Amino acid sequence: MIDIKLVINKKTYTLNIDPRERLIDVLRTRIGLMGTKEGCGEGECGACTVIIDGKTVNSCLILAAQADGCDITTIEGVGNRRSPHPVQKAFVEVGAVQCGFCTPGMVLSAKNLLDKIAHPSDQEIGIAMSGNLCRCTGYDKILRAVKRVAEEGEV
Repeated sequence: MIDIKLVINKKTYTLNIDPRERLIDVLRTRIGLMGTKEGCGEGECGACTVIIDGKTVNSCLILAAQADGCDITTIEGVGNRRSPHPVQKAFVEVGAVQCGFCTPGMVLSAKNLLDKIAHPSDQEIGIAMSGNLCRCTGYDKILRAVKRVAEEGEV
């Protein structure tokens, strides 16, 4: 067992973990943040996307120990029902949310892009979102939501 410190959604957690524990498992089972979903467990679908120190990563591929000392943002750290983040609001408004399984990862990828590039090109949006798979929407509405936020300059 090892001790680690994680800053998750601006709250510090000191944990004693098995060094083999994945970040997704620590987030869900130890911290109780259920918005991060496990889809494939192989880093292919993006359902487990989180932001670590300004980079989107698949939390199913990261050992929690690798995130020791890092700043982590999960979907729970991005807006809420009363005050949604502009990306979350746009997803709802354009109908980019269907089954919702991929939505947390999509929102985090879009937010991270828009935090870095206020007015991304279609190509930049495509690249930023390419690590996230969606079976329901066909991506058009997701791309429209990201463009809407960029055009309105709300981030």
